[in-house]
Amino acid sequence: MSDVRHVLVLPDRDAAEEAVEALGERFGLAEEPQLVRDALAGEDDAEDAQWLVVLLDTEKRLDPRELDEFAGEWDGWREEP
Repeated sequence: MSDVRHVLVLPDRDAAEEAVEALGERFGLAEEPQLVRDALAGEDDAEDAQWLVVLLDTEKRLDPRELDEFAGEWDGWREEP
């Protein structure tokens, strides 16, 4: 089993938390995605940070194109590995 991860980059914490909830409903994830704050260089305010949603996909069942569209619903994107 290989370690496949998808990273969605979202503009703020609210969007990231909403996306995590919706991910479980839409894609039926076995594990809850991990939320990670990605501070921009020189930014001290947590609201000025991007938020990453990290999905583990060991079974390779998530379609990257669907994840791209999904992240776009929150003005985000999927990072290419």
